[in-house]
Amino acid sequence: MKPTGSAISDVERVRDAADIVRIVGEHLTLKAKGREYVGLCPFHDDHKPSMCVVPHKQIFHCFVCGAGGDVFSFIERYHRMEFREALEYLAERCNITLTRRGGHGGPALRAGSEAGEHGSESHATESHATEGRATRGQLAEANALAASFFRAILNHEDHGKIAREIIERRGISPEMVERFTLGAAPDRWDGLAMKVDALGQDRELFAAAGLLKARETGGHFDFFRNRLMFPIRDQIGRVIAFGARIIDEEDTPKYLNSPDSPLFNKSAAIFGLHQAVQAIQRERTAIITEGYTDVIACHQAGIEHTVATLGTALTPGHATILRRLCDTVVLLFDGDAAGLMAADRAVEVFFHETIDVRIATLDRYTDAKDPDELLKREGGREVFDRAIAGSVELLDFRFARLREKLAGAGLSALERATTEEIRNLARLGFHKATPIRRQLILRRLAEITGLKESLLADQMRQAKPPPSQYIEHEESRPSDKDLVMSSGSATDPQRLVEALGCILTDGSLWIALTEEERDLLSPESFGTPAARAIAGAVREVAHAGKQPVLRAVLDTLEDAAVKAQAVAIQTNTEQTTEERLAASLADCLMQERRRLAEQKLTNTQAQDSESDADADFASLLDRQRKQIEEFGPDRRKIARASGH
Repeated sequence: MKPTGSAISDVERVRDAADIVRIVGEHLTLKAKGREYVGLCPFHDDHKPSMCVVPHKQIFHCFVCGAGGDVFSFIERYHRMEFREALEYLAERCNITLTRRGGHGGPALRAGSEAGEHGSESHATESHATEGRATRGQLAEANALAASFFRAILNHEDHGKIAREIIERRGISPEMVERFTLGAAPDRWDGLAMKVDALGQDRELFAAAGLLKARETGGHFDFFRNRLMFPIRDQIGRVIAFGARIIDEEDTPKYLNSPDSPLFNKSAAIFGLHQAVQAIQRERTAIITEGYTDVIACHQAGIEHTVATLGTALTPGHATILRRLCDTVVLLFDGDAAGLMAADRAVEVFFHETIDVRIATLDRYTDAKDPDELLKREGGREVFDRAIAGSVELLDFRFARLREKLAGAGLSALERATTEEIRNLARLGFHKATPIRRQLILRRLAEITGLKESLLADQMRQAKPPPSQYIEHEESRPSDKDLVMSSGSATDPQRLVEALGCILTDGSLWIALTEEERDLLSPESFGTPAARAIAGAVREVAHAGKQPVLRAVLDTLEDAAVKAQAVAIQTNTEQTTEERLAASLADCLMQERRRLAEQKLTNTQAQDSESDADADFASLLDRQRKQIEEFGPDRRKIARASGH
C-alpha cells in the first residue's frame, strides 16, 4: 500500500528537510568530487570509493553493486529498517512532527501496523510479525523499554544502591552515566518480566530480544539479574543489545552479553560507536580498547574517538564499519599473550583494508593494567597520549616480533621461520595486494631475514595457494545487481527502458507524448516487476499533475530494490546530453513501434504461409512498403540513451 493523504505530506516534508549529503555523511566519510560526493559503498565490500551522492537530485548510487535510491532507501538498507522506521528516524533528526496515526500500542502492536501503512508490500508483510516472529523494529522498541526499566532500577533508592556505589567507586561521573545510559538489573528472577506484564506487553517479544528466557515448566524469567547494565547502541542510537557486569563478585560470568538476534550481531557490533562516531570522523582515527569501562574512562577524559569490541576478537564486520568512517585505527591491546594473539588476528582482518592500522600497548609506558586504571591516575592522560603516539604500524609490529623470534636463530630455524611467514602472508592474500604494498612487504621481510627481495618474491610466487585456501572473511551476498533487473534485461525491451530513463531525467518530455506513445510505456509493456513498477510510478506521478522526474517517482515507489533500479536507469541516461534527450526518446519509441510492427508482420507471415504463401506474397510486400513509409528506413543513427 503506498502513502496517501497526509502520509504523502509527511514523506515530502521529511525528504525536503533531510539533506542526503548530511545524512549519508553521518554514516560514512564523503569527499567532494565536482558537484557530487563520493565514498565507500556500505552495501558491498568496497575498498575504492564507488558510491556517489548527488545533492541536486537527492539520490545516491553505487556504480559497482547497483545500490541506489533516495535518503529513505539509504537509511532503510543501511540500518535494515522498515520504511516507517526510516521515516520516523529522519523526522526526528530533522525536528519534524509526523501526522499522528491511530493506536498507541506498545512494541508488539505499533511497529507492525505503522510500517504496514507506509512501507512496501514486502515491508508490510515483514512488519506484521507472522507466526510470532518479531521484526527488528519491535525488538528495538523492546530493548528501549528494557533500557528505561534498568535506568529506573539504578535510580531507585533501594534496588539501585549497590550499583550506584560501584559506579561511584569506579570513578564514573554522572555525565558518563547519562551519556552511556547505564542501568541496573534488579536482584530477582522476574523484575523485568513483571514490568512487561504491567505494561501489557507480549513476553514472547522480550524473549526474542534475549531479555527473558522461557522456563521448562512454563512462564519466563529475567536473562539479566543483579548486574550493572551497559546498553549497546547502533550507530544511530537504537538500543540493539546489552552488556552486563556482575554486581556480586561471587557470580559468574563476570560479563554477559545479549544473545544474537535479528537486531544484534555480536561479532559486528561496536560498543560506544553511537557516542564516538562524530569524534571518529573529526579525528579521522578510531581507538579500539578491550572493555566497556575503558571506553567510558576515555570519553570521560576527553578521548571521545574511542570504542570497544564486545569481548570478541576483531572481525571483518568491525573493519567494514570503521573503514567507512576514518583513515586510521589504533588497536590498544594488553602486552600479554592474549594481546599478541589479538594483534595476529588483526593482521588477518585488516591485511587488505584501505585504512592504516596501528598497535599500541600500555605496558611500555605504565604498569596500569588498562586505560580505565591509567586515566584515573594523576597525569594518566599524558601517559595515554604517549602510548597512542608511540603506536606501531600493524605489519611493523608483526615483523618486529618476527625479528625477535629470529634473533640468534640457527640456519635451520631461520629457514623454517621464514618459510612459515611466507606461507602465512600468502594465505592472507599477499598476491591480491596492490603492487606497491607487495613491494613494501617484501622489503621489510628482506631487512629482517637478510635475504634478497628477488629470492623472497620467487618464494612467495611458489607459495601462492589455490583460491580455496585463502583466508576469506567477507561473506558472499547478492548485490543489488543480482536482486533487480538490469537496464539491458532480455525480458524488458531495451528501447523502452531507455525511454523511461529519458523521462526520469526530464519529466517535461512526458507532456509532449501522444496517447499512443504513452501506451507504449504502460506497465504492461515491460517484463520484469521492477520495470513495471517504475513505469506505473511515472504514469501515476503524471496523472497527479506533476512532472515524472526521478525525485517525484522515488517518492511514489516503495521497494528499495526498485528505487535502486530507477536510479540506475536515470543515471545511465544522463550520459546523453539534455539537448539530445527529446531526440533519443523519440528514437526509442520509434524503434519500439518498429519492433512491434515487425513482430506483428512476422506473426502474420507465419499464419499466411500455413494457408497459401504464394497468394499472399504481393500483399506481404505491400505491408512492408507501408511500414517503411510510416516509420522510415531502419537506420538507427541516434545513439542509445544508455550510452551503449
